[in-house]
Amino acid sequence: MIQRWVVLGSNSFSGAHFVAHLLAHGAEVAGVSRSMEEQAVYLPYRWNATPGKFRFLQADLNRDLDAIVGLVRETRPAYVVNFAAQGMVAQSWEHPVHWFQTNVVAHVALHDELRQLPFIKRYVHVGTPEVYGTCTGTVTEDHPLRPSTPYAVSRAACDMSLRTFVNTYSFPVVTTRSANVYGPGQRLYRLIPRCILSIRLGQKIPLHGQGASVRSFIHIRDVADGTRRAALHGEVGECFHFATRESLSIREVVERICRRLGVPFEDAVEVVGERPGKDHAYLLDTGRARTRLGWSDSVSLDEGIEDTLSWVDRNLDVLSNEPWEYAHKP
Repeated sequence: MIQRWVVLGSNSFSGAHFVAHLLAHGAEVAGVSRSMEEQAVYLPYRWNATPGKFRFLQADLNRDLDAIVGLVRETRPAYVVNFAAQGMVAQSWEHPVHWFQTNVVAHVALHDELRQLPFIKRYVHVGTPEVYGTCTGTVTEDHPLRPSTPYAVSRAACDMSLRTFVNTYSFPVVTTRSANVYGPGQRLYRLIPRCILSIRLGQKIPLHGQGASVRSFIHIRDVADGTRRAALHGEVGECFHFATRESLSIREVVERICRRLGVPFEDAVEVVGERPGKDHAYLLDTGRARTRLGWSDSVSLDEGIEDTLSWVDRNLDVLSNEPWEYAHKP
C-alpha cells in the first residue's frame, strides 16, 4: 500500500532531503512551503528520478492556513511532517515578534486544525535542541527546557503547546530534535558549505567567538532516515534525538575542512565577535532513537564533508552567484 505524506517546509534543506527520502521509498508526497520551489541545486528530490509522486503547494503558514489544511483534507495523509519554522538564532534578536508569530501563533492555529483530522496517524514536529540552552554533559529528551534566544523561546513555547494537545486531545505527535545538520544542498550561510565555497573562491569565513562552541554534526541522510522511522514507529508523545557520538568545536570542523582542501586555517578564517545568547554546547543522548527505532548514524563527518564538497564542486558556477547571507522574510 502506498503511503501518503504531507511535508510542511518542503523547500527547506531538511524538508527537501526528507521529500527525496520518501520518494525513494515509493511514497506519495505533497510538499508545502511559503516560497516557490528553489532552483534544483537546493532541491535534492529534483536530482534523481524517483519512483514516488510529488506535488507542491506554495502557501504561507501565517497567511494561507485554510489552503494548507485544505490540502491535508484533500490528500488524507497518514503522516504529516513539519519542518516549517522561522529559523536563525542571531537574527531572531532583530525581529523577535516575527519568530513568535510563525513559530508559536501560526503553529498553534495549525495544530488546532490538524488535531481534528482522524486520518492522521502521526504528526512529526521537527524541533531543535536550542530549546535546552547551554548544557553540561549529555542531554536526554526529558531535559528541562531553558531557551536563551528569541528563536529558542519561540520553539520551546510551541513544544509546550503540543504537549497540552497530546494530553488533552490525544493529538498523535512525535517530536524530533537533531544536532547540527549538514550536507549537499544546504544554504550557503551555513557553516560547512560556506566554509568549502569560501575556500574554493579564495575568501575568508567569519568565525564567531573563536569557534569555541561544541556541537555534533550529523549528515542530512541520517536525519531523514531517523525522521521517517520516528513517524512510522514512534509512540504518541515521544521525542527522539538524532546526533552522532562525535562532538567537535566549530573551530575543529573548520580546521578539518581546511586540511582536506590543503589551505592553512589562518588563511581561511576571520575571527569576529560572539553572537548574543549563543549556547556553548548541547550534546544529545541518542539512546532512545537507537533502541526504540533501530536507528544509527552511518555517515562520518569526513564522508559528509566529502559529499558536500562534491556538491559544491559540481555546482560551483551556480553557487558562486547565489546569495551567501540569510535574507529574513517576516
